[in-house]
Amino acid sequence: MKFLALGDTEDIAASCHFLEIGGTGIVLDSGTDPRRDGPNSLPKFDWVRERAQSYVDHALITHAHHDHMGSLPILVEEFPHVMAHMTDATKQLLDFLLPASARLQKKRYEKHETPHEPLFTEDDLDFLSHVYLSHELREEFDLTGMQGRAPITGRFYSAGHILGSIGVELTFEEEQDGETQERRLFYTSDTNMQPQSIIPGGEYPDDTDVLVLETTLGADEESEQTSRPEEYEKFRDTLSGVLERGGTALIPVFVMGRAQEMLAMLQRLKNEGHIPADVPIYTAGSMRAIAGIYDDTHTTTPRLDENFKVFDVEQERVPYSSDAKADVLDGPGIMVVSSGMMFEPTLSNILARRIVENERDAVLIVGHAVEGTPARRLQEAAAEGAGAPVMLADGHGPQPVHCAVERFRFSGHSHRRDLLDLVEQLSPETVLLVHGEPAAQAWMQQAIEEAHADIDVRRPDWGNLIEL
Repeated sequence: MKFLALGDTEDIAASCHFLEIGGTGIVLDSGTDPRRDGPNSLPKFDWVRERAQSYVDHALITHAHHDHMGSLPILVEEFPHVMAHMTDATKQLLDFLLPASARLQKKRYEKHETPHEPLFTEDDLDFLSHVYLSHELREEFDLTGMQGRAPITGRFYSAGHILGSIGVELTFEEEQDGETQERRLFYTSDTNMQPQSIIPGGEYPDDTDVLVLETTLGADEESEQTSRPEEYEKFRDTLSGVLERGGTALIPVFVMGRAQEMLAMLQRLKNEGHIPADVPIYTAGSMRAIAGIYDDTHTTTPRLDENFKVFDVEQERVPYSSDAKADVLDGPGIMVVSSGMMFEPTLSNILARRIVENERDAVLIVGHAVEGTPARRLQEAAAEGAGAPVMLADGHGPQPVHCAVERFRFSGHSHRRDLLDLVEQLSPETVLLVHGEPAAQAWMQQAIEEAHADIDVRRPDWGNLIEL
């Protein structure tokens, strides 16, 4: 078995891992880097031929975040016979999100916000429905390639991350010491072992031989020192304080997953009387369409409460005009808008620039902010003290930070102690650490090796072909 990282494994972007197993080529996810534009945002698909001398038969798309699926149209263009496997919920989300991405790329290019032409157009996506294959959780399906020398099967397990998210188990046969042995590989992708507001915690196989493990929160010591109920109480008290002083609470979210989870939490706070029932909750854009997909699948996907519907949460649209935005920012209110990293020119970035200098307002960061993003820069500036400068967008600022900036650990990822428990549960021979910054991977590697001297722990270098 060969493993080749086509996306940077020491980063949280453009997840894409190539496997060759007995002549079958499989790609685990096909993402883009949201901090980059054009070809620079893509995985290195050409390495499959150049470095692995191989081909891609199948792609396994674990969920509908762009850093895991945004380059799928390019992968299919490069390898026209590839079949893309996912859950039905992920398929529905891709049918909406990929055309939206094409429109956004076109708009940004036409407005000269990027020098790069769109990676794909809406017309280019017409063929994608012919390569999608959806599977139920724990359903066994065939992944044997055109030149596969032995059968390979796949099986999905709920990952507990967002709607439709899965981890993938591959089962296959390998020759070892002249004998044929059944082997298994499990890819966690983005996973969360703990329940959220809508999505229950992930599920996993009993054991595996090779574990490809995400490490997003591997360097986050604080995340293991607090519980979700404690974070909920802290969020409740902070939000109540902002609203009581007449301020606006800006909650930057991923349009897919975190947005819906936060709306469910806000509804709970209203139901419990912790925030006034008449305080408006503002949302915008594709978040509302995605809510429809969440609601359409509420009885067919894992839920904590299958009767909860996102559209039951009363919401108002963020006004389009600048004057109208100023009006709604003038009174107590809650803005749940994308992007979670506050990339420019998204609405969360635009609104943050409007409120960052106002003491009564607050930016409530409800997940992990990647190093170098505007959300992380705002966190770091706020930690320096009132009035510290922050540059949230090119050509704007720096601005002094006077608003409250608080972080809450409502991440859709497992914290590092949970990941160590998962290693203990699955008892693999080999662990490949991916999807995490270098400090996160270093901590995870040391912790696993100290607890399990018999496990071979590796940190695959980007572009380095590994024989397993």
